[in-house]
Amino acid sequence: MTDSHLPPVVLVTGTDTDVGKTVVTAAVVATALAAGRRVTAYKPTQTGVTPGEHGDMAEVERLTGATTVEGVRLRAPMAPRPAARLEGATLPALAEHVARVESLRVCHDLVVVEGAGGLLVELTDAGETLADLALALPDCGVIIVARSALGTLNHTMLTREALSRREIRQLGVVFGAWPAHADIIETTNREHLRALPEGLLGAVPVGAPRLEPATFRDASPGWLPGLAQRLGTP
Repeated sequence: MTDSHLPPVVLVTGTDTDVGKTVVTAAVVATALAAGRRVTAYKPTQTGVTPGEHGDMAEVERLTGATTVEGVRLRAPMAPRPAARLEGATLPALAEHVARVESLRVCHDLVVVEGAGGLLVELTDAGETLADLALALPDCGVIIVARSALGTLNHTMLTREALSRREIRQLGVVFGAWPAHADIIETTNREHLRALPEGLLGAVPVGAPRLEPATFRDASPGWLPGLAQRLGTP
């Protein structure tokens, strides 16, 4: 790792959709809780969920017991900006998301922000993205959630390049669904990403969301040893 300091705000983004951002967000929260941190999670925009349905933040709460906050909720299972257009909804401005994160920081040691899709998916009507949110926050870093299989190196490097060009701090990569029996492509992907300057924080196993919450919480620091080390988890 190039920087042992963990900022008070951690943004979780993916190399694509359905790579495991929510379960990784939950594992990050659980690892921080195991280290004795006061931690919460925030999702600026939840799509693909109707009123009353179980969303991503509810899943994080179920697995970790931590309190979470959901921003705007949209029904269509697509990127926030087109989903909002379908409903005639107005998305919160970037300043509103910044204010929400800053308010959560007052009472927590760590705020974990789960993005929607990838880094450059638009979150606001002005076209601002999770990368813009990171730039607007005074002290934050980004965790990249990646697939384990073929194609992940290109997708991960593209996300890393987008972060580097904006001079956004990179905290490391996590595999969102690591198989019980990895093939040669997956193991070489793991070794390649482990050698990056910011390193590989760990891997959450396939099936982790189906574990009992107590088991999930106990196992999370072991899944994310790079993060646990930074947090000083016992």
